[in-house]
Amino acid sequence: MSLGFGHLARVGHLYPSGGLCDYELQQMAPDGLQFITTRLPFRRTGIADDLRLVEDLEGHAELLADAGVGLVAVNCTAATMLAGPARVRERVEQATGIAAVTTIEAVLAALVAAGITRPALLTPYPAEVVAAEVTYLRDHGVEVATHRGPPCATPVEQALVEPAHWRDLAAGLDPATIDGVLLSCAGIRIAPELDRIEQSLGVPVVASNQALLWHVLRALELPDRPVGYGELLAGRFDAAAPTG
Repeated sequence: MSLGFGHLARVGHLYPSGGLCDYELQQMAPDGLQFITTRLPFRRTGIADDLRLVEDLEGHAELLADAGVGLVAVNCTAATMLAGPARVRERVEQATGIAAVTTIEAVLAALVAAGITRPALLTPYPAEVVAAEVTYLRDHGVEVATHRGPPCATPVEQALVEPAHWRDLAAGLDPATIDGVLLSCAGIRIAPELDRIEQSLGVPVVASNQALLWHVLRALELPDRPVGYGELLAGRFDAAAPTG
């Protein structure tokens, strides 16, 4: 019998205001881990909008502190990448006294753990954000082999892409030319397709919300590893994960 939400831990979740997929973390999370969401202003998907998302980061993080959370997760892959993850964490921690994690750091740690250095990048970002991410990943030792995905102008559009569309895009990849798949964006519906994509291609798959949950579980030293959402989250790569 369930002991109810939050008996293992409560995590504050800072998420884009126009995003529709904040539920994915809770959907994949083990019983007893509760995500409490506060929104950050975000209506369009370009670089300027990503940077504006974190302008009042401290005020929104302080609202989560009121709920007695033990960790704050700043969940927007592009925004945490562009604003600088170390600085984002520092701002949250200085404002609240609570440790923080970011999506882009979770994604990078997951890629390292899974041994992915040449992924196919599937994402709904506009071209300028795709270019910024490709460069960022290259600077961190990850060379994007190919990119696919519809360039969505708003976070609502991102969420309206059917999960099967991502599976179909992945089905067109040549697994001989890649060593993994990165589904980059916390605003896409992808959780139900992660296992199917891995099984069809035979390479590991990392997705933003999946990687962030995995990172949170490790940060909180929680042993449960949910199954059905890819080998990363099931714990296959935990021993290879970077620490700190």
